Amino acid sequence: MNRRLARLCLIGVLALAGCAVGPRYVAPGTAPTAAQPFVSATPDVAASDQKLPADWWKLYDDPVLDRLVPEALAENADLKTAQANLVYAQGLLDEARVGLFPTTDPSAGATYGKSSTAALLSAVNGVAAKPQWGFSAGFSAAYQLDLFGRIRRGIEAAKANAQAAADAENVVRVTVAAETTNAYANVCAYAEQAAVARHSVSVLRQGYDILVTERSLGAVSDLDVARQATLLDQARSTVPTLEAQRRAALFELAALLGRTPAEVPADAAACAAPPRLAQILPVGDGAALLRRRPDVREAERNVAAATARIGVATADLYPTISLNGAINSAAGSIGGLGSSSAVSYALGPLLTWSFPNILSAKAHIRETTAQTSAAIASFDSTVLTALRDTETALTTYGGQLSRHAALSSARDNANRAFTLAQTQYRAGSLSFLDLLTAETTLVSADQQLAQSDQAVSNDQVAVFQALGGGWEQAPAVIPPPVPGGQAVR
Repeated sequence: MNRRLARLCLIGVLALAGCAVGPRYVAPGTAPTAAQPFVSATPDVAASDQKLPADWWKLYDDPVLDRLVPEALAENADLKTAQANLVYAQGLLDEARVGLFPTTDPSAGATYGKSSTAALLSAVNGVAAKPQWGFSAGFSAAYQLDLFGRIRRGIEAAKANAQAAADAENVVRVTVAAETTNAYANVCAYAEQAAVARHSVSVLRQGYDILVTERSLGAVSDLDVARQATLLDQARSTVPTLEAQRRAALFELAALLGRTPAEVPADAAACAAPPRLAQILPVGDGAALLRRRPDVREAERNVAAATARIGVATADLYPTISLNGAINSAAGSIGGLGSSSAVSYALGPLLTWSFPNILSAKAHIRETTAQTSAAIASFDSTVLTALRDTETALTTYGGQLSRHAALSSARDNANRAFTLAQTQYRAGSLSFLDLLTAETTLVSADQQLAQSDQAVSNDQVAVFQALGGGWEQAPAVIPPPVPGGQAVR
């Protein structure tokens, strides 16, 4: 009977050992329309349903950009912070896994002096006690039976947290790749706009010199010269501002690369026009977006971690059973530690339980359940934000492409009108005011087209950033060592 009872108890323990209380994790779902093609990815925005490449910046076919982005992905300071946070989360996972193994506590010690027992005997017998050496050694071990899955749920939560930290780092990678590309494009765009401004100054200067000559001959008035001088000064005033903006963009680029302002890349500083995409934008569809966007992946892992913590809290409703063992020895000499009379031992299970007061456990379950509900809502919000960002970026990009085409046509027309106006003015069939109007229109058209070049580049990068690419094949990041040379790993 005793054997049968023991067998049943063993079967019961093994059955419980395979049980983990709390809800089983099910990944949160998304609306069916979330996986469909983007509603803004129409042919007029030059977008296709082709897969977005991991190294999307190479689509620009710009050797300088191809070098800058990988450097930023390896040296950016924010990425090093994110990598250190990931290592910390992985350390917490290792710490959680410790619960699967027994805890051990060896000890050893030596003392010299009078014990309280010897002092008492000395007082009774009237004989002075002498100080003596005492030696002790011991070893204790404890193993917690994970009957209700407290440890396993804790590991599950820690693992999901570490995965969320990895995706959080990938969010930074996406941002760094996009901001590096954008900073480089801005450096180039401001250089282009400054060149356009200098060309406008040159054109206006030529007109001014002609008017000064004609005024000396009495052909034009001082008013005409003053008008031309005003336009010339206005064009000159834009050049220093554009140069300052170009340098600011270079400093931003240097910071993204983990460099100081004194270390701006020379090849980037030499850029004269923003990079242009040689093909239509490959954007994929909503399903690919949600699989790729690291913030969506991070939000899903947060839901998994929160769900596992409900199991940890639920396990507190049930008893905790540990198998404990200890062996100790104490003697007056090191050799005496091995004698049977000096050795003591203990072995047995230990049960702890907060029953019947389980109010704290129930409160914890309520807290973790609410946190899981909040994590699910946050996941839903992240999905909607990802879709909104992408559709908005595509719409803005499409509008800017149309605007750029119109501005390009307007600049060509303004250039033809100015050429005709110059010819007619020299022939005496056009007034100076009409020539000035044509000249002003051309200068404005050149400036607007150059600004639209920058806007197109920025809007393209915004689309790529919204799509969430750039982290899949990123180089490894090494956090800075702590004082003393200790590496973070």
